[in-house]
Order: sequence, then structure tokens, then C-alpha cells
Amino acid sequence: MLRSKSLDNNSYDSGDWFNRYDPSMTDNGFGRGLPPEEDNGHQWELAAPLLADEGLRPETDHIVASAVRSRELLAIRKSTPLFHLGETGAVRQKLGFHGEGPDQTPGVITMRVDDTVGEDVDPELEGLVVVFNATPEQTTQVVDETVGQGYALHPVQAEGADEVVRESGFDPRAGAFTVPARTVAVFVA
Repeated sequence: MLRSKSLDNNSYDSGDWFNRYDPSMTDNGFGRGLPPEEDNGHQWELAAPLLADEGLRPETDHIVASAVRSRELLAIRKSTPLFHLGETGAVRQKLGFHGEGPDQTPGVITMRVDDTVGEDVDPELEGLVVVFNATPEQTTQVVDETVGQGYALHPVQAEGADEVVRESGFDPRAGAFTVPARTVAVFVA
């Protein structure tokens, strides 16, 4: 719900002023004032102009959209057994990260769960790929092991409220996943 604690690094003891929850989704709490000095005084100089900038305060439609998209991600997790591997051995066997190391695209994480190895966790799927793109630019991530396979955007996202994530795509000839800026896309095979 885009809850803000006005840049408070440690809001545990900050009370309702910084921890207020607004179920009407009209106010997320951003800009209520400088957070308590004890844990945050070192950043007041940077925080004060940000907290005073009305342009940074999300509007109700932003808060509602964030809540809807969060529920969609939770629905994906709940409906997809490959996000529930459980055993450490299964995680080590099936989970891999791609495009890491010196050639990694900064701000992008590409994760693959391969259900063709070991015990079949999800009879409906061969696997899944998740691309976390935190950058301000579209990204294309190649996962060689997916060349020739039939990946598509998870049905929850393909039919969901987020028009931007629906611009994501998979090229089976190259094993390439393309994801818009600041987007998390879940692909299933």
C-alpha cells in the first residue's frame, strides 16, 4: 500500500505518527515530518527536502494500484507450487540465477526454477523465470537453458491490472526475456 514511514530507519518505537495505517488508501504517511533524531538525525539534511516535496507524495490511485499489483504477486506465489520448494535440497537442485558476475546488468536479477530436474513439484509447469528489473530502462536477459522452450507471462500478470508488465515477452529462439523498466515479470513454461 506504499506505506511510508517518512524515511524513518527504525520505526519500531516511532509510534502511530510514523506507523499509521490508512485503510482508505488516501494517505500513505509520506512527509509527516522528520523522523526521530536518535536513529535518523544523520540523514536529516538529505531527508528534509525530500519530505517537503509534494511531488513525491503518492496519490490515492498510486496507492490503490500498488495494492492491486501486490495482491497479484501474492496470487502468483500462492498458485504456483514452484515458489514453494521447501526442502533445501530441492532449492539447490532447481533454483539458479543467471547473468550474474562481472557481466551482470546492474539492477536486474534473473531467477530460474527448473522443474525438469529432480522430483516434479508442479505437474502443470516445466519451470519458471522471474526477472526483477529495478532499472529505469527496459532489459533483455538471456537464459541459455530456455532456448526453444515455451515460456509465457504468468496468467495472473497476463490478465492482470498492470498494463506495463504485459509488455514483457520471451523470444524462444534466443532464450531472451524482455521486461520493461521497474517491473517484475514472472514467466512460466
